[in-house]
Amino acid sequence: MRSSALLLHLMLLAPAASAQSRPAPPDDFPQFIVPGHESSMTALRELYYLHYRPPAGLLATLWDDWMSGPTLWPAVATQGRMDALREAWRKALSGRYMDPEGYVATHQHPSIAHQHGWPFPFWGDVGTWGCHFSLQHVPRGWHGTAEQKQTGWQLVGGKDLAIGDFAWNAELTEAGAAVRTPPVALLPERAPFIQLRWRAEGLEQAQPYLEWTTEDDPEFSPARRFHFSPVSKGQSIVYTMIPVFRSPAWKGQITRLGINFDNRGPAKVGIQALFTQYDTRHNVNNQCFIRGCCKYFWWTRDLNLLGDQLPRMRLGLKYLMVDLGGEKEKCILAPYVGHDGRPGFVRKPDGTKEIHAGHGIGHNYWDILPNGYRDTFATIYYYDTLRAMARLEADIASHPEWNLPTSPLRFAPEALLRHAEEVKTYANQHFWSHTTERFTLGLDADGKSWDYGFTMVNCEAIHHGLATPKHAEAIMSWLTGERIVEGDTAQGADIYHWRFAPRATTKRNLDWYCWCWQSPESIPFGGQVQDGGAVLGFSYHDLMSRLKLRGPENAWERLRAITRWFDEVQAAGGYREYYKDGKRGTTLQGGGTAGGLGLDAEFFESILVPQVMLDGFLGFEPRADGFAVEPKLPKSWPELTITQIHLHRLMLAITAKQDGTISIDSRGACPWPMFVYLPPGRYQVSYLDASGKPAEASTAEVMRAGQGVAVRLGDGTRLMLTPG
Repeated sequence: MRSSALLLHLMLLAPAASAQSRPAPPDDFPQFIVPGHESSMTALRELYYLHYRPPAGLLATLWDDWMSGPTLWPAVATQGRMDALREAWRKALSGRYMDPEGYVATHQHPSIAHQHGWPFPFWGDVGTWGCHFSLQHVPRGWHGTAEQKQTGWQLVGGKDLAIGDFAWNAELTEAGAAVRTPPVALLPERAPFIQLRWRAEGLEQAQPYLEWTTEDDPEFSPARRFHFSPVSKGQSIVYTMIPVFRSPAWKGQITRLGINFDNRGPAKVGIQALFTQYDTRHNVNNQCFIRGCCKYFWWTRDLNLLGDQLPRMRLGLKYLMVDLGGEKEKCILAPYVGHDGRPGFVRKPDGTKEIHAGHGIGHNYWDILPNGYRDTFATIYYYDTLRAMARLEADIASHPEWNLPTSPLRFAPEALLRHAEEVKTYANQHFWSHTTERFTLGLDADGKSWDYGFTMVNCEAIHHGLATPKHAEAIMSWLTGERIVEGDTAQGADIYHWRFAPRATTKRNLDWYCWCWQSPESIPFGGQVQDGGAVLGFSYHDLMSRLKLRGPENAWERLRAITRWFDEVQAAGGYREYYKDGKRGTTLQGGGTAGGLGLDAEFFESILVPQVMLDGFLGFEPRADGFAVEPKLPKSWPELTITQIHLHRLMLAITAKQDGTISIDSRGACPWPMFVYLPPGRYQVSYLDASGKPAEASTAEVMRAGQGVAVRLGDGTRLMLTPG
């Protein structure tokens, strides 16, 4: 293990949130208003504002889905926040790198790992190799090496110009010049990529290639070459990733590497680094990007952004279907080298460990877990992405006036929905444990499942609708303690030991990790987020699942427990003060330290918890032509009002009453028809005057789900929808 920093989720773009450092919400920040429950609503608003922050568009792709809605809907004009965040998301989504095959990059911070993947693991083990003449732009703690000299390197057909300006510089004086490394000892399965960081001039028409020798073939040969693209004069250091694992000749023990520049005349090169790379790509990026784009569009109705990104969204979905197996396998695979779902070490009877370096690499948020080769987490997100794209494609088909691009990659909505049902069927058959009656994280390449009581994946399976009703009930009975799973470390009430969320896992895990996390026994259960710890943000999925299965009273009881905990935290001076020195059973992870609880620092998804008010209790959902609203109010709530909802070009305040009446106050201007989608039934539609009396009324009947009621909104319009 190189550094405890490998524990982090690595999102160090903003300071840790704390009660001391956060000002009170501005007046135009949304309010949750429930008569008789002012204290809890104030706590929720403060929790929301604590995690509402400008750098939403700067986060990694993984957060595109979680962070887009919570940062887009508040109509906060103070400091131009709502417009700035829309622009930040526009730039972020437009700037997501997609490779020619359709893979969306992770966009994490700089490291020496795969440039389109997660920042670890990186080279430094037996069977890997690297040489860095400069560590420019690599944060300290994220390289595990030191800058080196060109000692032992061979320059063929060139002149050594020494190390300077962040690279080893050479003048290529003869055609076909090359550099060759000192002897190395590489294992191909631990080096699926070679990365060359370099600059050049005079190579614009060249066809450079990597070459190598092996123990069995100690001479360089055309039989062992792999081409890559040249760089041109004027470019700064370019990071070229060479997927050499695709070569059938990349096998055996590699003993030396060479770079042939294929220059036809004089040229200059500067090599900053040459090193091996593990494949740290994620199989959830495409789902998060696509759903982030969908949510951005439904909240903003930005046709320009949708038109630009629609071809990429379709290609990204095709990548999931074909390259990651979705269409054929009915689930998402992790086909990248080292992502076989097998553990990175095996514990022997005598207690020692046999390390399987290169195995168990993670491919999502839970980054030190191998997850599965057949991956439950990625499949849940795939299922929801299929449904989101089906809805979007239906929107597009219904609005030819949008003039959005068509292509052979466009999808028929009904076909996507049929496929989603196939995925759901597969997941409930193959990812479900009949012994513990809950979802595992999937199957490894040997077909073995691993079950440590992963509450995070089980709550998401319910929330996103992947779990069948029977399976959803079994999961909820386990979480609530009605059903005890024998062998679990945490059972019954102890699942909610940390109060603000269920433990991420309920069974001690000492055996199923990436090889780079070799000593899980050194940290007690609950001392690591991914082994009995908890993440605040994912309490959202727990709350939404409870609302769906057990109703508003149950969800409200759980939410009140969270607000009471948060009030205590605030009174103590914030998260860090409340949990300092481990006096409350564990420490916080983030900001450079490992710990059992994910609340602040890189845990931006904490913003999700207050969204249960809008998404759950109010039942609000943005749509391309309006919004849906289906309230679910606890009996002790006479009504719920949420203010400052920024939808399209409107600002809304919506009140839902116990009798089913929905009142909407709207400001702004909307130049296109708007619809409100309500539960089936008959409604009186009343427009109110300044005194609150009906000035105009009509009757609308919603015959089926998905049928909208046409309304006028904006310009101070006050609308009341009364059932019956």
